[in-house]
Amino acid sequence: MSVNLPIEEALPALKSALNRHRAAVVEAPPGAGKTTLVPLALKDEPWLKHRTILMLEPRRIAARAAAARMASLLGESTGETVGYRVRLDARVGPKTRIEVLTEGLLTRRLQSDPELKGVGLVIFDEFHERSLVADLGLALTLETQAALNEDLKILVMSATLDGARVAKLLGNAPSIRSEGRLFPIDTRYAPPSHARVDQSVASAIRRALDETEGGILVFLPGEAEIRNVERLLEAPRGCIVCPLYGALSADAQDRAIRPASSRERKIVLATAIAETSLTIEDVRVVIDSGQQRLPRYDLATGLTRLVTQRVSLASADQRRGRAGRVAPGVCYRLWNEAETRALIPFTPPEILTSDLAPFALDLAAWGVRDASTLALLDRPPAATFGEAQELLRELDAIDAENRITPHGRAMSAFGAHPRLAHMMIRARDLGLGAGAAALAATLNERDVIRARDADLRRRLQAFAGDHDASVDRGALARAREQARIWRRTLDVKDANI
Repeated sequence: MSVNLPIEEALPALKSALNRHRAAVVEAPPGAGKTTLVPLALKDEPWLKHRTILMLEPRRIAARAAAARMASLLGESTGETVGYRVRLDARVGPKTRIEVLTEGLLTRRLQSDPELKGVGLVIFDEFHERSLVADLGLALTLETQAALNEDLKILVMSATLDGARVAKLLGNAPSIRSEGRLFPIDTRYAPPSHARVDQSVASAIRRALDETEGGILVFLPGEAEIRNVERLLEAPRGCIVCPLYGALSADAQDRAIRPASSRERKIVLATAIAETSLTIEDVRVVIDSGQQRLPRYDLATGLTRLVTQRVSLASADQRRGRAGRVAPGVCYRLWNEAETRALIPFTPPEILTSDLAPFALDLAAWGVRDASTLALLDRPPAATFGEAQELLRELDAIDAENRITPHGRAMSAFGAHPRLAHMMIRARDLGLGAGAAALAATLNERDVIRARDADLRRRLQAFAGDHDASVDRGALARAREQARIWRRTLDVKDANI
């Protein structure tokens, strides 16, 4: 099978490396085809012995899109040879050989099946994003490989990454490089024309509509800015405007990545979700606000807040490259050219900036009391990890020696933040389990109410069916499904809230 993508030239070297070694690293820029072609090329290798390939993706939309693309190349539907599993959705069958998962699901699977029975290869795609769950998943998979499943192989794939560090972590694994395929891109610097980012972006879109052709992909820091720009544009004639962010329904996300008709020009308003993994076929123009919104844990308050900051140079280059995936393109950067030199090289990995309580609980459930014993590219900050363990002790999840307790084991089954899991279990013991599951689900799915509103009563009213225009029905459906799963975990029946 050939689709004329650059990664094809690297496949013989990759097959040879995995035939001789237990792990390998692939470095390939966006557009090389690694996400789509590598799993298909490896699924019939003799060493795999007809076992399953698990491929990890950082986001639900990327997992579903990758599975759909691979299935289409085989002339099949998802759920046959290629399937996917994401939170609250799965499409796999008895013949599935390649499962595309979101990263957090690997940890859950390892906790219930440490041997990974029937799995012959785990692929960590887009590892350069360095999410906390990807770092943890790789560390636990390495332990499984070393102690429980010696035939298991590991492949780490990335677009922008220090491959030598990863190769060393994998036991000096071989590293294979592939060139990308990028058409010429005209980079135009356009400093902000307004104080507000949404107004500057709307002006840049109007300029791009006049100066360029093809679909337009716009990078904004978050959903609020996306909605504001959508309102400011008022759907220009002959254009369709498609939001794209993580909390959208699957149908809305699919609409954003599908090619527009020949009579329409598509404008996709996206968060950083569109930086990697996804190919939006008709995009020839990128408008980069230069901003991203990231969670940051505050050790002083013990809370996580969202911080809007400048993108890293690696992210800016990833975004620019989206304009040249299918044809020569144009990238508008909404800052002065000189400011590019001041961008930090890479976005810091989550393990250095995140709330580590879920991480610490997962380690305790795995039997690890000291994070320094794990194979991690970066060690968690001692103060943050110590505070996470102290919280778990306060919640009776671990004992004084940092060993998991029966209550902690029950908490780990929820796949929720330890605070929410603790609340649900204690509420069940008081006969309030169903209400606690609803509350936890509405807190977990924070976009049920679009407006910035911290009124829990209003959220629970929406959950119970009292809707108004501010309710995101897709987020509400996900919250209800999550609550149903947690009620089952709690072994409680539904009840009126």
